[in-house]
Amino acid sequence: MLAKLKNMTLVLVLFGFTVPAHADEGGQMNELNVNMDIGRGGEARRVPDPTEFKVCAEADNLPFSNSKQEGFENKIAELIAEDLGKTLSYQFWHHRLGYYRNTLNAYRCDVIIGTVADSDMLKPTKPYYRSTYAFVYRKDSGYNITDWDSPDLKKAKAIGVIDKTPVATALDDKDLMENAKPYRIFRDFNVPPSFVIDDLVKGEIDVAILWGPIAGYYAKQSSVPLVVMPAPEYEDMPPTLKLQFNIAMGVRRADKERLAILNDVIDRRQADIIKIMDEYGIPHVPVVEGDRTTYGKKKKRGEVIPKNE
Repeated sequence: MLAKLKNMTLVLVLFGFTVPAHADEGGQMNELNVNMDIGRGGEARRVPDPTEFKVCAEADNLPFSNSKQEGFENKIAELIAEDLGKTLSYQFWHHRLGYYRNTLNAYRCDVIIGTVADSDMLKPTKPYYRSTYAFVYRKDSGYNITDWDSPDLKKAKAIGVIDKTPVATALDDKDLMENAKPYRIFRDFNVPPSFVIDDLVKGEIDVAILWGPIAGYYAKQSSVPLVVMPAPEYEDMPPTLKLQFNIAMGVRRADKERLAILNDVIDRRQADIIKIMDEYGIPHVPVVEGDRTTYGKKKKRGEVIPKNE
C-alpha cells in the first residue's frame, strides 16, 4: 500500500499537481511542491506574469550583466521595467550551448536584452544600437591604429584576439596571424571578464581587438590610459561574417504582443538607452536599417557576437 501511495505521489508531481501535506512515520509534516520555474520538456513550467518583467541574463559577465545588476544591460532592463510599470526580476544562466533553450524557450524568463538583430533563434525587436569590434592599445605605446592597414598594427608583436571571431579573418588576410595571441571565446570562470584588457595593461600583449562593449567598458575602468578605436568594417570579409552588428532585444518567436510592446519602448526611450551606453563607455555607430542580409545575400546569422570574452 505504501509503494502504491509513493507511485501516485510521483505521478501527481510529474503532472504538475501539488501534493498535500501529510505526516510521515515520525509524525513530521512534509509537503511536496512542484517548482514552476523548472520549465523542461514534460515538466511543469512557469506561467509568465503580466506584472513582471523577467529577463534572461548572466550572473557574472560585465559589462553586460551580473547578479548585482551593475551591467549596462541591467540598467536598460531597469529603464524598460520602470517605463512599463512592471517588477524587474531575473533568471541567471551561463551563456553556453543551450542558453536560449534553457532560459527563454523554457519560460524561465521572457526577454533577452542583447542579441544580434537578425538571430533566427528567437524573435528580435528593432535594433536599439549597433557596435563593432575595436582596436585597444596603451596610450603610452605611441601607436595610431585606425584601420586594418595601419602601419602600427603591423608593428605589434602580440595581438590579443578572441578565437573563432571574424577578426581572425582580417588578420589572416593581412599576414598578421603569426603575431596573434588567441583567447578562448568562452572564458574560464576562474578569471574575470576583463582578462584580455588585463593582459594589455600588464604588457603581455601590445594590442587587443575585442567586441566593442567589452573593449570600451574595460578600457574605461583601466588604471592605465588606453585608446579605443572602433574598427571599420572589413570589406573583404566572407559573406557570412561581419565586424559590425545591429543589437536588439529578443523574445520567444510566438510572443508577438511582447515584441510590439518592446518596440514601442525602444522608440520612446532610445535616447535614454544611448545615454546609459555612453556612461559605460560602450562604442556604438549608427544603426543600419534593414541590416538582415550580408553583402546582398539573404543569409541569416546566429548569435556570433562574443559576449563571453
